[in-house]
Amino acid sequence: MNGPQLPAIETPCVKVCVVDPETGYCIGCGRTRSEIGAWLSMSAADRRQVMDALPERMANLTRHKSRRGGRRGRMSGAL
Repeated sequence: MNGPQLPAIETPCVKVCVVDPETGYCIGCGRTRSEIGAWLSMSAADRRQVMDALPERMANLTRHKSRRGGRRGRMSGAL
């Protein structure tokens, strides 16, 4: 017999956990470290408030970033 089922908690996690040092937001989901750590203990309303802010956070994460890798990055070190 299985124990009681816990309700599923909505999460924006995409299993890419890298925090951008400039913004403090995870590049995978857009949450801060403290939000990630507190996620399971947050109320549904608090989680929804964070979720509502994520699209703007994610857009700002990539808006002013310049890419440093790729072919140009590899070729600049070769010469």
